[in-house]
Amino acid sequence: MSPNGSDRSPRRPMRRKLLQALTAGLVLATATGCTYKDFPRLGMPTPTTEEAPRILSLWQGSWAAALATGVLVWGLILWSAIFHRRSRTKVEVPPQTRYNMPIEALYTVVPIIIISVLFYFTARDESKLLSLTDKKPDVTVNVVGFQWSWGFNYVEDVPGVPGDAKTDKNLDAIPDRFKKEFKANAGGVYDVGTPGTRNPQTNNPGPTLWLPKGKTVRFVLTSRDVIHSFWVVPFLMKQDVIPGHTNAFQVTPNKEGTFLGKCAELCGVDHSRMLFNVKVVSPERYEQHLKDLAKKGQTGYIPAGIAQTPHEKNRETNNL
Repeated sequence: MSPNGSDRSPRRPMRRKLLQALTAGLVLATATGCTYKDFPRLGMPTPTTEEAPRILSLWQGSWAAALATGVLVWGLILWSAIFHRRSRTKVEVPPQTRYNMPIEALYTVVPIIIISVLFYFTARDESKLLSLTDKKPDVTVNVVGFQWSWGFNYVEDVPGVPGDAKTDKNLDAIPDRFKKEFKANAGGVYDVGTPGTRNPQTNNPGPTLWLPKGKTVRFVLTSRDVIHSFWVVPFLMKQDVIPGHTNAFQVTPNKEGTFLGKCAELCGVDHSRMLFNVKVVSPERYEQHLKDLAKKGQTGYIPAGIAQTPHEKNRETNNL
């Protein structure tokens, strides 16, 4: 009997709330639309390049380490709460532990080991992903970020298009160390968008960057104004587009389709409209697309961006 004469236990409402919370959590976990095939990716999209699985593996490993650490911490909390709770019959101060060197060494050394392991795998994968020496690119695209859209310079030797990317003044902002890999007599073609541009097939906003499946593509990233970030979502990789500094990375697309891309750096009032599409097609369709751009008169190159500062030039010269 409860103090007010009712046989209703005061613990029942708490149990009912706990059951409701567990039920709500189960519904949230099972009603997200993810299938059992999606779950191992832990929220990541399906990789569409040869390099993306390396990033996915690092992501999964980080989650596994975090989960193991969480289980250990939660286990210690529950163990302390259950086995070291205050006795109902004894009201006394429990034994106090101070200056326990083994325990202090444990909670100092273990986090250092965890961080060191994570740092090792991150540094290993980052150096591999950003390496430009493992493969020579089959295709080079100068991605130009500007407020509030994107331009794409295809550094290619397109039939009937005269010029040379290595000497083109519109590409002066690109350092010579990147131009060494440019194809000879690459007159090139370009495409440029506005926030109102739409993909004709999907109606997704932004210009469309075409890439050939199975070919190694090098992105040379330049900006005309402020810092942007070039992110193709299913490539699982992004890199900053910085004025006065040229970044580059390369990938090999291995799945055809049209994928979403966006600016991942808050770059101003219309940042959310800096969207684009990436269309991966067969090498034959890619070559035909370049010819179609040439027929439209989109030959040569748009200005790549802000020229390098003297400080940046000195830094690159010293690192060569």
